[in-house]
Amino acid sequence: MLILICLAALLTSSTLQAAEPQPVACAGFYKYHLQGVCLDESAIYWCFTDAIVKTDRTGKVIKNVPVKNHHGDLCHLNGKIYVAVNFGRFNDSEGFADSWVYVYDAKTLEELSRHKVPQVFYGAGGIAVKEGHFFVVGGLPSNIQENYVYEYDNKFKFIIRHTIKSGQTRLGIQTATFRDGQFWFGCYGKEVLKTDTNFKLLGKYKFDCGYGIAPVSKNKFYIALGPNVPGKGRTGKLLVAETDAEKGLVIQK
Repeated sequence: MLILICLAALLTSSTLQAAEPQPVACAGFYKYHLQGVCLDESAIYWCFTDAIVKTDRTGKVIKNVPVKNHHGDLCHLNGKIYVAVNFGRFNDSEGFADSWVYVYDAKTLEELSRHKVPQVFYGAGGIAVKEGHFFVVGGLPSNIQENYVYEYDNKFKFIIRHTIKSGQTRLGIQTATFRDGQFWFGCYGKEVLKTDTNFKLLGKYKFDCGYGIAPVSKNKFYIALGPNVPGKGRTGKLLVAETDAEKGLVIQK
C-alpha cells in the first residue's frame, strides 16, 4: 500500500510539473507587430495586425490567414475568436475612428461575422470577455486623463461606457483580459492597469504587456513580446508572469 501511495504521489507531482506553463515562441516572421494573444484548450492565437496566426502550445503554426489592417487584440469564447478592429484613425479627438469587432471560427480561422462598434470613439484596439459580455478598449487622445471601456452583450448590442480613473496612458489601452474577478489592461509605455469588475482602479504598475496578456492558470498569465528581427520581420514570444501584491505582475524566473 505504501508503494502505491508513493507512486501516486510521484505521478501527481509529474502531472502538475508538466502542466506548468512554459515560454513560447511563435514560429515565422510577420510584416507588422503583434497586437495581442489569446488561448483555448490546445492552441494559441496571435494577431500580427494584418495576419491571424494559430499555433499549438509550442508555437508551431497550424494556420495563418491574412486579414485587413488594422486588426488588434483578440479573445476566445466558445470556439470563436473575437478581434478588436479599427480602419480609421486612432487617438483622434474628433473621433474619426471606424471601430469593429470581427469574429472568426477558432478551428479554421474562417470569418463568421463582423459587428460595428461606433461607440469606441477613439479606435477599437483591445477586447476582453466576461460572462458572455464583451469589453472593448482602444485609443485615447493625449489630453484626456481617463480611459474608457465599452461593454456589449453577446450580440454586440451596446450596454454602457465605463470609465477608469487611470490618468493618461500613452495611446489609451492596447490589450485586455479578465481573470479571477479582475480586469487587466496593457498600455504602451510599459504600464498595466488592474481594476475590479466595476472598473475601479486597483493598481497602475510599471509592467510591459502592451503586446498581449492572456490568463494561463490561476494567478499566472502569458505576457507577449513582439520583437523585430532586422532583415526578417516581426515575431511573437510569450513569457509567464505571476501576480504580485506590490508590483502587479512579475515575470516568472
